[in-house]
Amino acid sequence: MKRIYLAGPMTGLPEFNYPAFNAEAARLRALGYQVENPAENPPQDGWEDYMKQAIPQLLTCDLMALLPGWEKSKGAMLEHHIACNLGILRVMAADIGRRALATPGGLPA
Repeated sequence: MKRIYLAGPMTGLPEFNYPAFNAEAARLRALGYQVENPAENPPQDGWEDYMKQAIPQLLTCDLMALLPGWEKSKGAMLEHHIACNLGILRVMAADIGRRALATPGGLPA
């Protein structure tokens, strides 16, 4: 079973975009995946503290699922950079369940 990390924009969005994170996590879990959803993490004091909690979660995963707008998010861009450099497959979250994910690399770096 693949373990998936959800990445996407939070800062500056209503409710920190938690509804989108939680809906996607529920969809992926219904497909049988284990999901690391940073929206489920306990509150932190600042962005850096959130990232210090999220990055170790990412490192436990086989796959990164990206939510719309990820490329405009400083945190998601950092997570994507780490995933690229560590060989973690990256795909758009909406594509999971719609196509095979066997191709190494997923999205371009």
